[in-house]
Amino acid sequence: MMIDLDAFYINPIQLNDAWNICNFVIANEDRLKRYFPDTLEQNSTPDLSKYFVGNKVKEFRLNEEYLFILKVKASYEFVGLVYIKDLDWDKNQGEFAYCIGYPFEGKGIMQKVIKALSIYAFEHLNLQSLQIITHKSNIGSVMIAEKCNFKWQKTLENEFTPRGEQPLDMELYELYK
Repeated sequence: MMIDLDAFYINPIQLNDAWNICNFVIANEDRLKRYFPDTLEQNSTPDLSKYFVGNKVKEFRLNEEYLFILKVKASYEFVGLVYIKDLDWDKNQGEFAYCIGYPFEGKGIMQKVIKALSIYAFEHLNLQSLQIITHKSNIGSVMIAEKCNFKWQKTLENEFTPRGEQPLDMELYELYK
C-alpha cells in the first residue's frame, strides 16, 4: 500500500527503512527528545533501528500499531514518521502521533498526510474515531489538528510527562468518521 501525495508518498514501515530512520532521528534529535524519547532512544544506532523496525513491521502486520514513513518521491529523502497508535478495537479508535524533519516543517505537508491517513484509517482499518493529543505550545500540531477538522474535546490533566520534567496537560482533539 502506498499513498501518493503529489511530490511525496506514504508507505507502511518496511524492514529496509532502518538506516533512514536512524539518520532521521539523529538529525532531528532536539525536536524528538521531548515528545518522542522512546523513538529517539530506540533508533540511536543502526543496530537499534533494525530491531525497532522489525518490531514495528510485526506490530503493523498484527494490527497492534501502524507506523508510516513519509518520503520525497523524486529523491526518496526521508521526511517524517506517522503513527496510528493506542488502538482500541472495542471503540474502533486510534491516535495519531507524528514528527517531521526540520527541512519540511511549516510547509503543510503533515496536514496532507494526516488527511490522507485519516481517510485510510476510516476506510481500510474501519476506525470510527481518531485522536490527536498535543501540548498547547505545539502550535504546528494544534494547527494540523484544526485544519484536518479534528475538534478540540478537552484538556487532559497531567497526561504526559517528558523525561526529567513535570507532568504536562495535553489537549485532546478528535475526528469522527
